[in-house]
Amino acid sequence: MALYITGPYPILESNSLAYSHRNLSTKLVLPVPLHFARHRKSFNEGKRKHKGVCSSSLNGAASASSMESHEEDLSTFSVCLEEETDHVVRFKMSDFKVLDHVSIGLGGRADEVVFEGEVKDSGSPLYNTRVILRQLYSTQAQRRGKRAIEVLKKLVRRKLLYHSYSMQVLGYISLPASGGSGSFILVHGYHGSFSLRHWLQQSDWLQTLEATLALDEESVRKVGEDTTGGPAISRQLRLIRILMRDLLIGVNYLHSHGLAHTELRLENVHISPIDRHIKVGILGNSADFCEDGSNSGSMENMDRRQMMIAFDMRCMGFIMAKMVMGELMDPLIFAKFKSFLTKGNDPSCLRQLMLEILGRNSPYGNAGLQMLDRNWGAGWHLLSLLLATKPSQRISCLDALRHPFLCGPRWRVVPSMEIIRWGLGCTAMRISEEYIYRQPQRSRLAHFIDLLEMLNPNPKPKNWLELLPGKWRLLYCTGKHVGLTLRQPTVRVLVGDLHLTVKRESKLKSNLSFISDIGFTVMIGQDWPHDKAGKRGRVQVNSSFTLRAGRRLYLKQDSTSEKLSFGPSSNEEALAQKFTSKKWRKITPFKEFPSSLPAAKLASGDIDVTMNLDDPLNQNIDTAKNVVQELRTQIPPEIFDLSKVVCGTYVDSRLLVLRGVNGSALLFTRSFVDSNSSS
Repeated sequence: MALYITGPYPILESNSLAYSHRNLSTKLVLPVPLHFARHRKSFNEGKRKHKGVCSSSLNGAASASSMESHEEDLSTFSVCLEEETDHVVRFKMSDFKVLDHVSIGLGGRADEVVFEGEVKDSGSPLYNTRVILRQLYSTQAQRRGKRAIEVLKKLVRRKLLYHSYSMQVLGYISLPASGGSGSFILVHGYHGSFSLRHWLQQSDWLQTLEATLALDEESVRKVGEDTTGGPAISRQLRLIRILMRDLLIGVNYLHSHGLAHTELRLENVHISPIDRHIKVGILGNSADFCEDGSNSGSMENMDRRQMMIAFDMRCMGFIMAKMVMGELMDPLIFAKFKSFLTKGNDPSCLRQLMLEILGRNSPYGNAGLQMLDRNWGAGWHLLSLLLATKPSQRISCLDALRHPFLCGPRWRVVPSMEIIRWGLGCTAMRISEEYIYRQPQRSRLAHFIDLLEMLNPNPKPKNWLELLPGKWRLLYCTGKHVGLTLRQPTVRVLVGDLHLTVKRESKLKSNLSFISDIGFTVMIGQDWPHDKAGKRGRVQVNSSFTLRAGRRLYLKQDSTSEKLSFGPSSNEEALAQKFTSKKWRKITPFKEFPSSLPAAKLASGDIDVTMNLDDPLNQNIDTAKNVVQELRTQIPPEIFDLSKVVCGTYVDSRLLVLRGVNGSALLFTRSFVDSNSSS
């Protein structure tokens, strides 16, 4: 039985399966006779020397093709092909036995058809080797094939890395023009039947990939591990480390040779079961960092190089996100994920987004969130660097290979100050997500907040004016906590999320407007512990602030200054001991415990308070008064009365710490997701 593919192009003559991007399933086809070139270059024949000049610039070829006729373009292409492919083998069709099946992971584009075959020339060193025959029809497809052969010249000098991380281009078959159209077949290596996307879509992908890679103690030692097996999450994290490190090494190999991949996707990445390395594709769309004839050290080429590397690293971020969080394989969820980044939101807040999208009932068991939360949230940090909004802020391949998330426990990684701040913030956020706060938890949270204030990377007022505007959600307050459990209030109020929206009134002035938004539910009836339904309400507090430079004093507590201290003496003594220790002395920006730290001083103006209640509560003034009194009992006083906020002590792209007049700290996280609209 013969197989065919729909389309306007002729098909390779064989009773075989062909794979096309137009239809992911194979179809039955009739064989169409084609005539192939009768001559080929011998495997052992030396390279021929050609005379003449052919443009090697892809941009020049692209512009010329739009101006010349179709026949002239094909003629030019054939001349260039002869002169620029003398370093690869020119086959003929009789060298191959075309197989009657095609692996699903080898899907091609609309202008190409893919076949699997075996070399049947007994005199060839590739005898009985399975190869891929990629038949290219359109001019654009042929340029991709020509580019894959051209790139081979740059990469093959380091043969070990080329064979390890690239789908080896073995040669080509040139087909003469027939009926006004010509094509040629690119011959490249076969590296398994699945792309990385197809691997991850298997229900038993973890066990199958572990068996394919034949993970043993020697292989896991390459990523800093010392054990195999273990819980499913540990095994999955170990496997992702192996795959990500291998992929980063392959991409860095391209970047070190002045090439950008530009097409890093799960569909273009294959895992070879033979050498157990990741193959980054045939590089038909790779781009040079430097344009032909230009100075590689020029500012224009440096910017071009940075942009191309940043694009590849962003693609690496998407690959890592899909490998870790299997839910992103769903196109709808991935569209939300990508839309979040496209809108310019900071990727450091991705954890909040994924918690809102996935919730607690993910079919994958939230394994991805657990992996990214490990090691003080190191996975979220790496993901935010790979997907950074500004290209200049994205991490490079070499720096990513040194990141703690991709280094096992056997490797001692000295964390940077940025990673230390990130870990402190992540741990504080995770503790604040717990429902009940005991004294040890409260002490740890207060301690982490103090450490963050010591390590504030943005102490200047101009940094605050840039980072402070936005919507923030209250995570925790170090002040007094009062709930409903052990009290009998006149009105039972369940407080929801507390948001603080900061707007900058003018770019030329340091005036800010603060809007505190408090959502709550008034529960009616005696069954409130089990039934949280009730009447909804909202309180909004508006105030204007002026931001100036200031300092927060750390006063030693004694009998004369006890009331002036910002916190318990034990807290300050613990901080002093920590920062004077040998471990912290190397990374802290000061040699001894400071008596004061820079802060953003906030001077408030008039305050406007409004409250809305659903019917019928809005008809009773006494009920409204009781609701206000209960809100003031439960929520921090700085949220209800913004004039009690006196300074800001820490701010970055995702966390904010404000201090009240009584010394209590309010920890906020940047909010991008409206919980009322998310499902």
